[in-house]
Amino acid sequence: MKLHEAPSPNARRVHIAMAEKGIEIERVAVDIRGGENISAEYLAKNPGGRVPMLELDDGTFIGESVSITRYLDAIGEGASLFGDSPLTQAQIDMWQRRAEFNFLMEVAGAFRNITGFFKDRETCVEAWGVVCAERAPKALTMFDDQLAKTEFLAGDQFSIADITMGVGLDFARAVKVVELPELPNIKRWQDALSARPSFSAS
Repeated sequence: MKLHEAPSPNARRVHIAMAEKGIEIERVAVDIRGGENISAEYLAKNPGGRVPMLELDDGTFIGESVSITRYLDAIGEGASLFGDSPLTQAQIDMWQRRAEFNFLMEVAGAFRNITGFFKDRETCVEAWGVVCAERAPKALTMFDDQLAKTEFLAGDQFSIADITMGVGLDFARAVKVVELPELPNIKRWQDALSARPSFSAS
């Protein structure tokens, strides 16, 4: 297998899953600043034009970081990152979507629109970036309230929801476009994530 990637929160989600599942994959750098991911050759393999993209040995291509993670979860070792019962699967999916839509995507929207990082290939609206930057921290209360009751976002099991939210918070701190409040339960949870080898190895 090969993982076609560029430095990004989405690539980091896959890296963490790889470490959690004990999987090593050859990595191939994709020049997104140079537009390699929107070239005809790349789009023929991954019409979404995003990174990372997983290339299987039989020539199959899987795009989207959560989809890649789901595949690796199924072939890897250890507890599932997506749940082992109908209820835990639903709960993990629920919190994964909340982490992605209510926080990570808002931070990404703030970053892309305020900084104009991809202004050569997309329309950036700074005012919309400001809206995203205001909405992202407001969502954190929901996650802090949940973590007052559970060890991990979806309960007692570390999951893809924790990966997405943890990566989202680290990304927000790195790009500095969102003001993050200090919330006690999120801090306790993130300290525990930081102690996991998979988070430090990625």
